Amino acid sequence: QVQLVESGGDSVQAGGSLRLACRGSGYSGSNLCMGWFRQAPGKEREGVGLMDSDGSTTYADSVKGRFTISQDNAINTLYLDMNNVTTEDTAMYYCAAGPSCNSRRRWAVLKRRGTGMDYWGKGTLVAISS
Repeated sequence: QVQLVESGGDSVQAGGSLRLACRGSGYSGSNLCMGWFRQAPGKEREGVGLMDSDGSTTYADSVKGRFTISQDNAINTLYLDMNNVTTEDTAMYYCAAGPSCNSRRRWAVLKRRGTGMDYWGKGTLVAISS
C-alpha cells in the first residue's frame, strides 16, 4: 500500500523560503502522478501543483513562479520548494498521489481540489509571519 509522509513544515517570515518533502513507500517504478495541496484555516483545500512521472508539472496560479516541485526517484521523495512566501501561503500542506496525469488531467485535479488522487499524507504545517 502506498504511504506518504510529509516533512519540512516550519514557521518562517514573509519573503523567506522553505522546502517540504514527501517520502513515499509501497511503490516502485509506478507511473504515479504526485503533487501538493494545502488547506488554510477556515478555507477549502486547494491545489498547489502536480508532477507526472515524466516530470511534467502544472502549478496553481497563486504559486506559479514562486513554488517548484521536483522529485528524487532514487529515494521516492517529492519536494516542494517555496520561495518568496507570503502570509497567504500559511496552511497545512498535503502530499498526494494518484494515477498518471497528463496536462489536461493535472489541470482538472487541481481545479477539483484533489478529487481523483488516491493516496494522501497527513500533512505538514507551514506558518508564515509578516
